[in-house]
Amino acid sequence: MQRAMRNAFSICIPGVRRSFTPSLPSTSSYQHISLPFSPKTTIVPHRTVTSPSQWTTTPVVFPTSGFELLDHSQELDEETLPTYQPEKYYPVNQGEILNERYQILAKIGYGVTSTVWLAKDLIASAYVVLKFYVTGQNRDYERELDIYKHMNLEERKHPGRNFIRKLLDHFYVQGPHGHHACLVHEPLGMSADFLVRMSPRQAMTLEDMKPDLQLKNLLLPGPDTSYLSRFEEAEVRDPSPRKVLEDRTIYKTFGFLPRGGLPLLADFGEARLGDKEHNDDIMPNVYRAPEVILRSSWGYKVDIWNVAMVAWDIVSSRTLINGKNSDSIFDDRVHMAELVALLGPPPPEFREKRHLSSVFWDDSGNWKEVATPIPDITLEKLAEEIEGEDKEGFLRWLRMALQWNPEDRPMPLELLYDEWLMKGLGE
Repeated sequence: MQRAMRNAFSICIPGVRRSFTPSLPSTSSYQHISLPFSPKTTIVPHRTVTSPSQWTTTPVVFPTSGFELLDHSQELDEETLPTYQPEKYYPVNQGEILNERYQILAKIGYGVTSTVWLAKDLIASAYVVLKFYVTGQNRDYERELDIYKHMNLEERKHPGRNFIRKLLDHFYVQGPHGHHACLVHEPLGMSADFLVRMSPRQAMTLEDMKPDLQLKNLLLPGPDTSYLSRFEEAEVRDPSPRKVLEDRTIYKTFGFLPRGGLPLLADFGEARLGDKEHNDDIMPNVYRAPEVILRSSWGYKVDIWNVAMVAWDIVSSRTLINGKNSDSIFDDRVHMAELVALLGPPPPEFREKRHLSSVFWDDSGNWKEVATPIPDITLEKLAEEIEGEDKEGFLRWLRMALQWNPEDRPMPLELLYDEWLMKGLGE
């Protein structure tokens, strides 16, 4: 019943903000190194075939020495992930040109399934973002690609289209250990979870939370072209710090501060079409709905559960669910015990529909103490630190969404137009 920790991908993992001031002589003892010329990258086009004759922008030339070299003994970015296997990641190099079109400028994100890079489209003379999947993720890539294709086929006047990140292109690149799929997107800014972590309490008030109910997969509008142009100039003048290893270079991640505007939903690697039932394992550990924990079929109502969990994360400095046992390992038994403490026991019809319920409850619906003790916690107690007006209204809204039975959870519009959530938004 124990589960390994899962890491959700965030496109703008917090990094150091680039400075656009001129570089000054430094008294620090930087190492200098000249990198050997790397062989030409082999490209496997997926959709389009281009050539340098179509370029409208000249590629920039990056320095081969003078940049900061980081200590080999210190883990950097993707190296810190518990599932990191270097041979699965495409060894991107600053300045290389992919698909005979996109020149790499700097790394702006990483995760367990991909790394993300700012690039220049030499044909369109525009900035783009490249998302390189690790090897062995073709299924995830194809799923995300199918979701984008499905959304592109939907009615173009759909009100939600302007709030979805656009897919501009996709292709494959050949690395030392296999093919890597790559998606091409428009540049966006930091993720909403980073914005929350920038606040002194690492949490928002209830009033600030209402307009913003997504975190890692909600990206704020990106910087304008002039900002990105200055960023590019800064990278040429003072390239990103990096670790130069025998078989690859690992660059330090940089993120962008957002400009004004409405955020966009991004990263559809775990998205599913809502017109069918599913039974695969989804959602980060602490966000999982009960039907997902019990490995039973689930539908779009898991998103209603997810919205409530995200809302809690925005206004609280701790997650609603801890879920770790005495060995600090995330454990389904602990997770389920916490849900019972917070929401009360599930109704009989919920237990009867899910065969794994017998692990936690007997035939009469009594909790099996052999699983793990039910902790002495309540929603009201955990909510004491939350700041803002009408905390009771928030907890009512939360309980409405966090129902054991999926069919008892509200429809999306019902949740959105709830009296508590709408109060104050138009003022």
